[in-house]
Amino acid sequence: MALKITVIGLGYLGATHAAAMAELGFEVLGLDIVPEKTEMLSAGRAPMYEPGLEELLRKHVAGFEGSTGRLRFTSSWEEIGAFGDVHFVCVNTPQKHGEYACDMSYVESAFDSLAPQLGRTALVVGKSTVPVGSAERLARRLTGLAPAGGDVELAWNPEFLREGFAVQDTLHPDRIVAGTASERAEKLLREVYATPIGEGSPFIVTDFPTAELVKTAANSFLATKISFINAMAEVCEAAGGDVAKLAEAIGYDERIGKKFLRAGIGFGGGCLPKDIRAFMARAGELGADQALTFLREVDSINMRRRGHMVELAREAVGGASFLGKRVAVLGATFKPDSDDVRDSPALNVAGQIHLQGGQVTVYDPKGMDNARRLFPTLGYAESALEAVRGADVVLHLTEWGEFRELDPAALGEAAARRLILDGRNALDPAVWRGAGWTYRAMGRPRA
Repeated sequence: MALKITVIGLGYLGATHAAAMAELGFEVLGLDIVPEKTEMLSAGRAPMYEPGLEELLRKHVAGFEGSTGRLRFTSSWEEIGAFGDVHFVCVNTPQKHGEYACDMSYVESAFDSLAPQLGRTALVVGKSTVPVGSAERLARRLTGLAPAGGDVELAWNPEFLREGFAVQDTLHPDRIVAGTASERAEKLLREVYATPIGEGSPFIVTDFPTAELVKTAANSFLATKISFINAMAEVCEAAGGDVAKLAEAIGYDERIGKKFLRAGIGFGGGCLPKDIRAFMARAGELGADQALTFLREVDSINMRRRGHMVELAREAVGGASFLGKRVAVLGATFKPDSDDVRDSPALNVAGQIHLQGGQVTVYDPKGMDNARRLFPTLGYAESALEAVRGADVVLHLTEWGEFRELDPAALGEAAARRLILDGRNALDPAVWRGAGWTYRAMGRPRA
């Protein structure tokens, strides 16, 4: 008999996972306690921008022409418990207000609501990023609250989704990590992921603590690599070097690799910043805080880049203040191919300049609505050209492909001054300088 799957929590991770499980051939029931989300998803619309997700929803949500009908949504815990054989928990684990530690309240609430509905054999699979040690505690809680007792097991299966590539990463993962305590749980997860395993995705079986550590370790490594090249950018600026050429040269070393070596205003989003801080907090609780003290500097370097861009912009408009100066900001999301503005370096820089008196106008291909909600006092334009019109300086802060393809000559006709600061080292300096622009980027020579 084919497994039936539920997905609890229909945010970025959960909505993508539910659609992907339907694509893999399973009957799927998704749950969220926010009715607007289930209504939106039932109408084939994603609650966030993610390339390919809405197409996948309409392929599987009942009611669309040619739909498989394998994907439905509900707000009923009773329906979830009666339906599912494997329950994926995909709820958010934000940073606690005023602390580094992870807020586990959403995860704990999901387990407390789900467990009493489990009256038969089932596997609950955690996908949320949690502090190491959480799974063992939640497994005991699950067994104690579920009517089926020991017939309900837990596994931990961390997600490694890249925003902008989430559908691809779910259907064709570069690895599948399964933290399990029994052969039965492992067998069920192998059945769920049979298609990608058959295509060659490695399936790594671990204990609970290792599975929990994999995601935070991976994010910490990526954050460290980004902050390393940004630290090198600071040294290059002091020494007159070129961080782009430095990154190219060291990237040819196979032990280092080229990815995540583009210097700029640093990382943001809903994962890397809060995950490395939660990792530090948990290490402190375990008495291993000295092992992760380097992550404090990683975080510090990252946050320093935002302030440095503000300083570069102030210098560009005269050095005294932003009062009376028009600043165009290209980009609002924390990365391209997403509408996510959580902890966005681009919006942080825009907000700082605005608070210091600058007249800031922002344009982003997908993040405008979310940016307006977060920073309603900033100015917003409907195109890059409109954002740049009358600007004393242009800041390129999110590396959208659309911005790399802009016509510098056309923008130059609209701007008050042809002066651009490339906060992502993603534009071609020769092209912009050839169109009469003064081009500056972090960690690179002025000319």
